[in-house]
Amino acid sequence: MTTYPLRRLRLRLGDEHREGVTVALQPFELGGERYLPVPAEAEAVFEAQRAVSGDVFRLTFGSRLHGPCMRCLQDAAVGVEIDAREYHATADDSPQDLRSEYVVGGELLLSQWARDSIATALPEQILCRRDCSGLCPVCGKDLNEEPHGHEETVADPRWAALEPLRDAS
Repeated sequence: MTTYPLRRLRLRLGDEHREGVTVALQPFELGGERYLPVPAEAEAVFEAQRAVSGDVFRLTFGSRLHGPCMRCLQDAAVGVEIDAREYHATADDSPQDLRSEYVVGGELLLSQWARDSIATALPEQILCRRDCSGLCPVCGKDLNEEPHGHEETVADPRWAALEPLRDAS
């Protein structure tokens, strides 16, 4: 896990610090499937700026997640560009909602911040391609490779009592 020691920053009001950092990226688990960032480390730009009542942090980097497609389970990859910002009030009596959860014991938890930023930048579904047809709900075959249909669907016997109502309408 990558952390940044905030004690190293010697900023006065209005000063800004900028440097390149290597951030270790953690794997994701979404819907029971594992997605890996490739490469496992990202070259990021970290910026810190001293404001009147606290510090403003910025982290920018690009990453790519690899894992199964959410429709057909084939390999899928999605690229994300991250431009994350955090504010951390420095006064001891400042409200909790003005304090960054990524600042712990004088260190900025860059890996956790990067992971959460990637999670919020992901699309709703990670797909192998936009028009992925997914798996057949009857036989489980990949509809991208073998488009097909099933002529007769077997009705669930538990719904048999409702069949006369369908015919009545």
